[in-house]
Amino acid sequence: MAEIRSAEVQKLRMETGIGMMDCKKALIEAEGDFARAKQLLREQGLELMGMQGREANEGRVECYVHHSGKIGVMVEITANTDFAAKSDEFVRFSRDLAMHIAASSPRYISPEDVPAADLDSEKQVYRKQLESEGKPANIVEKAIEGRINRFYEDQCLVKQTFAKDPTVKVEALLADLRTKTGENIRIKRFARFEVGK
Repeated sequence: MAEIRSAEVQKLRMETGIGMMDCKKALIEAEGDFARAKQLLREQGLELMGMQGREANEGRVECYVHHSGKIGVMVEITANTDFAAKSDEFVRFSRDLAMHIAASSPRYISPEDVPAADLDSEKQVYRKQLESEGKPANIVEKAIEGRINRFYEDQCLVKQTFAKDPTVKVEALLADLRTKTGENIRIKRFARFEVGK
């Protein structure tokens, strides 16, 4: 039996919007074959709700201003229908996300949004740090990959642990909302303002 890693389960969940347990079962049954796992989920009647295919042109802009008046956030979250955008779950997620952004200061929405120049700059810094520690070349490349993953967890909104519940990541909350609403929910953009910065 193929070993199923949690990262693979999470990836399938993010692409389909289907719960973790169903994704894991499908990957186990498909012996780790990602395309076959998606097919199995379809055969089970679970609708795929990934980012592809369905336009998300409805939604809401949520604002949050910290009680000190020194930090403010605006975030735009989209859905397929106005009905979903007005649902209690969607509104709650939007408000929680705005507060999370205020608390956690992400710079990007997802790893795909990190400009190549920023990524190259981070890699150069990590490479110099590791080389100055005298690490061998083959170790340096693996260590850089690990540090880049940590960079994503620190700087990318969907990869961050949720401020109100550190046991869950923002991407998992987003996947849950997609499952509950049956819609293509997207975090489209955000802006965070802080006095003096």
